Amino acid sequence: MAIDRDERQEYIDDMVRRRGYVLDYHKVMAAQDLETLKAADGLVSAAYLRQRSLDRRTKELLFVLSLTVLRAERHHIASHIRVALQHGATPQEILEAIEIALPEAGVVAFQHGFDVWREVVGATGIEPSPGAMPAD
Repeated sequence: MAIDRDERQEYIDDMVRRRGYVLDYHKVMAAQDLETLKAADGLVSAAYLRQRSLDRRTKELLFVLSLTVLRAERHHIASHIRVALQHGATPQEILEAIEIALPEAGVVAFQHGFDVWREVVGATGIEPSPGAMPAD
């Protein structure tokens, strides 16, 4: 069965409305293999988008943590950080979720997620005082 461009566009637009984001692979799959995208999206909808016991805010925090542990692409982590913020998570709560990666996944995984979080929320640091720096 042939799928027209309008149906593909409508599906991507609907994904944005339901998820709050789409990834590059969603866009390409919509153009190249809409039926497989729909099948994969069905699983995501059942486990992630449909309201069940966990609210969307909590699910987004879990996504941020799991993507941090997996060292997913920065834009993927960032998209879930933004959606978590939209669903009421605070920057501090998102940071605490990322910090859970430390004991099990290690510093490198944590730093990956932390750097994305820092960029998305615009967190800044504290520079050492000039007198605190060791002499050369």
